[in-house]
Amino acid sequence: MLTKQLAFGDIETAAQRLAGIAHHTPVLHSSTLDARANATLFLKCENLQRIGAFKFRGAYNFLASLPEGVRARGVVAFSSGNHAQGVALAARLFGVPATIVMPTDAPVLKLEATLGYGAEVVPYERATSHREEIAANLAAERGATLVPPFDDERIAAGAGTAALELLEAIDGLDAIVVPVGGGGLMSGTAIAAHGIDSKIAIYGVEPSAGDDFAQSLRAGRRVTIPVPKTIADGLQTTAPGELTFAIAREHVGGIVTVSDDELCDAMRFAFERMKIVIEPSGAAPLAALLQHRIPMLQGKRVGVIVSGGNIDPARYGELITSRSTV
Repeated sequence: MLTKQLAFGDIETAAQRLAGIAHHTPVLHSSTLDARANATLFLKCENLQRIGAFKFRGAYNFLASLPEGVRARGVVAFSSGNHAQGVALAARLFGVPATIVMPTDAPVLKLEATLGYGAEVVPYERATSHREEIAANLAAERGATLVPPFDDERIAAGAGTAALELLEAIDGLDAIVVPVGGGGLMSGTAIAAHGIDSKIAIYGVEPSAGDDFAQSLRAGRRVTIPVPKTIADGLQTTAPGELTFAIAREHVGGIVTVSDDELCDAMRFAFERMKIVIEPSGAAPLAALLQHRIPMLQGKRVGVIVSGGNIDPARYGELITSRSTV
């Protein structure tokens, strides 16, 4: 039975904790983008957040919520990259040890950044090992606290502060579109938005190969899929979280999917027309809007959470100059 809950007050508390710590990231607008999408879009650029992604918000809020004595024993997390960096930096700011379980195929840029923030990295094979089990065992052995990547009210509340800032900056939004992995960002965004205006529609975007959330909403239960093969490494989840699925069923208007080619096109557009670097996962909402995948948003005022921009330069160049399936 679900016992965790997330309320608008939790997001307000997270915003107070993050004040002066997290960057207040800019909101960008492009008339060219509006014309392509046939909507008025406002991009909340979490690719310019500390560690290059929104994940810092949830990680810091989680650590800040721990009793000092508990936090001092250290933290453990599992992640392919952005959550890893977020936990590593938050732990460094609090002066506590962090151990991160990362797949051997994690992007080198994200691995090096995690190590650079002072965390210990424990590698695992994504296809044959269970990262949750490895991390839970490490936490138990070390007396440390496990920091989940998305299925926790403190993580989702921190993530929701990005939408709170967006809504403070831009009036009259009809909808907000977010990328969907485990659903922490989508959940926090939904609670933040509906705490201000219940009429704001929330939509999520997944890679076509990793549509576990869309399948789950159609089935009315949490569906588990194999590890998806997609360039969007931050969205390679295999099932929604318990908390995030419950929130999505109540607050989310729908979830659509985009192909890897469409992610590349969105990354290229952002670079050429808006001069910003977006990683594949962060490009998912933009890709859906450029492809008119959510037709009910035509002519509307739409917020877009650009979740991150961490990508190796060589890989980035390869993706934005190729139109073939990657």
